[in-house]
Amino acid sequence: MAEYFGSCLCGGVRFVVRGDFDSFYLCHCQHCQKDTGAAYAANLFSPSAQLVWQSGVDKVTTFTLPGTQHSKSFCKVCGSALPCTQLPSLLMVPAGCLDTKLSLVPTAHIFTSSKPEWENELAGVPEFKTLPI
Repeated sequence: MAEYFGSCLCGGVRFVVRGDFDSFYLCHCQHCQKDTGAAYAANLFSPSAQLVWQSGVDKVTTFTLPGTQHSKSFCKVCGSALPCTQLPSLLMVPAGCLDTKLSLVPTAHIFTSSKPEWENELAGVPEFKTLPI
């Protein structure tokens, strides 16, 4: 059985996910753009993996957008995205909160009709390994 360890940015929340992920979606919907501040959210999903909070569960809060199934769990201290169990029988884990190296590649881009126009023009943008100052 696979084990994935994760934490928030401030280190106050730590968790382990035991089991496998069924899908890894890059979601471009407007809700994910708003709650990440980015062009898309990179989320892993599993109907069977088990989430165990190792520390800081009292720092975890969840926001559900009224009238939708869109939920986001995060650390109350640093705001980092954390695993969410609000969807019935489905664990959602933001890929960026994992400390364990992830060998999975994304399954698909979803809600691409909401992609920002600038995201289609990234092929020629320079890349830097660190902040280019």
